[in-house]
Amino acid sequence: MRYERCKLCRDEVVWWALFVNIGLVFYKGAMGIITGSAALVADAVHSGADVVATSVTLFSLKLSSRPPDEDHPYGYGNIQYISSSIVGLILFFGALYIMYESLHAIIIGNLSSPNAFAMLGAGVSVLVNELMFRYQGCVGRENNSPAIIANAWDNRSDAISSVAVLIGIVFAVSGFPIADEIAAIGVGVLVAKIGIELNMDAVKGLMDSSVDIDVLRDVYRIAKEHPKVDGVCYLRGRNVGEDTHLDINLYINRGIKVSESDRIAAEIRQRIFDEIPHVRDVIVSVTPVEAGQKPRRSFRRKASVPAMAE
Repeated sequence: MRYERCKLCRDEVVWWALFVNIGLVFYKGAMGIITGSAALVADAVHSGADVVATSVTLFSLKLSSRPPDEDHPYGYGNIQYISSSIVGLILFFGALYIMYESLHAIIIGNLSSPNAFAMLGAGVSVLVNELMFRYQGCVGRENNSPAIIANAWDNRSDAISSVAVLIGIVFAVSGFPIADEIAAIGVGVLVAKIGIELNMDAVKGLMDSSVDIDVLRDVYRIAKEHPKVDGVCYLRGRNVGEDTHLDINLYINRGIKVSESDRIAAEIRQRIFDEIPHVRDVIVSVTPVEAGQKPRRSFRRKASVPAMAE
């Protein structure tokens, strides 16, 4: 992470998101009822779902901070992917409810134009949610937190939905009352899409997908820069919540003493910790090769990926 402050932001950002979302629920709900805007009321329901999602994120961050134990030797980081999935499900089913209510209103012909004052409610929601998206997105990226990133996209989905609501209200006030309900349906479609994407990312994380290829390239470079490393046998890594776990095997001249090879492995391990962010554990092992022998080199993102020639 770029700044030491980023660690403090990790503990604060979700509380800010929770208070902001609670405020938006009451603000948009009241504005929607007062102005007669169905889309704004639907948007308030969306913010209500955000409150539940943020509460889930708070719980997951607290649990994921627990140190590894006998039952969970890699720690509790994967709880953040579960949290991300729950947030996605809340968004998806909330979107279905929004679409159902709006379609029902159109079918029965229960349409009326909202008061122009409703535009203020939607406009404030767009601004506040976009600011929270940027704030949480920054904190999530710097701390490599899938739960915070998911919560950030929750706010972005709310901002997008409020834009659709604002457009619908403008058209409804201009004499097209059906636009308010159509905007609410558009909100539902966008929110459902984000919910599905969050669940796909969560499943990918829970399946121990590899770390980013650029991270592996940096680790590979660190190993090859050591003058006594003849090559890299394999390199792989996985994400466990916010933390990265790496496993690298080095080719070292068979004539080097065991104590010396241990020192080389320790030096490379320390460099990885110093230069690669979010690394929790690094396993460095060595494979001896004959002097002058050209070792087979590989660069694996996962154990099942075939070797890649250097």
